[in-house]
Amino acid sequence: MLVLKDKVLRFSEIRRSIDRISERMLTQTLQNLEKDGMLIRTSYNSVPPHVDYRLTEYGQQASSKIADLVGWLEENLVGILNSSVDK
Repeated sequence: MLVLKDKVLRFSEIRRSIDRISERMLTQTLQNLEKDGMLIRTSYNSVPPHVDYRLTEYGQQASSKIADLVGWLEENLVGILNSSVDK
């Protein structure tokens, strides 16, 4: 979901941005996020098919929260790992 933060991307662009994700897993994840109201899939009537994905307002809010958590974890990872070793 972070890859779509403030962006509109096509399936292939999303896939290139996420290391080691299968096409099937990405498809299922995007379908679930759409079903949950986190993203909007826009399909254009063109050849070849053109589909864009973008986050809804809820998706943007969740993405911001996740980005904050990831940033906090990156800043504190060494301390967290050292704490768990000391016990």
